[in-house]
Amino acid sequence: MPSYDYPFNERIRTLLRVEDLFAKVLHNVAAGHEHHHHCALLTLLQVLDIVDRSELKSELLQELDRQKHAMNLLIGNPAIVADALHATLNDIELAANALRVETTKLGQSLRANEWLMSIKQRAGIPGGVCEFDLPSYHYWLGLGEERRSRDFDTWLQPLIPMHHAIIIILRILRGSGATTPLVATGGAYQKMLSGSKPAQMLKIEVADDITCFPEVSANKYAINIRFNTLDCTQKPQKYDGDVHFSLTLCNL
Repeated sequence: MPSYDYPFNERIRTLLRVEDLFAKVLHNVAAGHEHHHHCALLTLLQVLDIVDRSELKSELLQELDRQKHAMNLLIGNPAIVADALHATLNDIELAANALRVETTKLGQSLRANEWLMSIKQRAGIPGGVCEFDLPSYHYWLGLGEERRSRDFDTWLQPLIPMHHAIIIILRILRGSGATTPLVATGGAYQKMLSGSKPAQMLKIEVADDITCFPEVSANKYAINIRFNTLDCTQKPQKYDGDVHFSLTLCNL
């Protein structure tokens, strides 16, 4: 079932972007071919760009501590599954401790690697990492899967605690709201929002056989969802039929 996340603030946008990029890095590293490792490295450098522009480490630690405090208050609540609660608390504790162990700024070991930074500098230029531009990089790509995988282990290790923390926080966020089945009449749906604690993200799920996708514009006051079709030759067009979908408003 296709699922679409829409963040309401920059903090959640950053977490979703890092989650998406890190998943692609890990997939391509595991695939092993030099072309996959090329994609993995360029994507890892994008992760580094995002980490550079935010105080991500302190924000993650603050959120983990806040979730730990909130969940400790639930211990003993008969409406809560105790095993699941304790497992989540354990995950939070491990992630927070791993982040605190690393005393330097996130990604500092990668930024200190002059060779990686030379690749990063060229990666922003279309075709800028060709063999004639970076012969050392193409030499590295030819060293074999085992050597490249060892290097990726070294480069990724300092970022793994960040990745684990983001996975935990987004898992809590996605599971925080009640899911409501809805119908977008004529491909459009609007909902006014209220309450003292505005949503931080919405999640839309549609059936596999739905031949359209949602585009969302939203703020803390209202949500507007429009379903569009795509034929890959022109701009997306409005879908005129009724669309059954589910909506979850998520908040930490």
